[in-house]
Formats: sequence, structure tokens, C-alpha cells
Amino acid sequence: MHRVLRNTLFRLAKDDVREFIAENEERLIQIFCEELDRIDDRMKEERVFIDINMAALGQELMKGVFAALYRFLDEF
Repeated sequence: MHRVLRNTLFRLAKDDVREFIAENEERLIQIFCEELDRIDDRMKEERVFIDINMAALGQELMKGVFAALYRFLDEF
């Protein structure tokens, strides 16, 4: 019964969740990129195999995550 209730409540709230993510997408990407920059700053260069722009990569990864979340919400 718990799972049925949870799924029902999620279906009722999914449009609000989707809207919340959409409204805050840019800020979430910004925070994610800042955290990737912090990781990049902590890593020693000799431990990095490829010198890449972590923030740009992170932004593209987050866009993929958001696309997956939106698709999941649409299909649920």
C-alpha cells in the first residue's frame, strides 16, 4: 500500500516538480559547475589524465540529467 500511495502522490506533484526544476535549472547548473571547479582545484595536475574544462563538461552533463528527469516525469 505504501508504494501505491507514494506513486499516487508523486503523480499529483510531478508537474510542480517539473516546473520547480525548470525554474531553477540555471542556478542548479551554476552550483554544479562551481562544485566541479572546486574538485578541479583540489586535484593535482599530475593526477589528471586529460586537461578538460570541468565546468563546461559539468554543464553539459547537468543538461543531460535535466533532460532525463523531464523525460522520466513525462513518461511516469
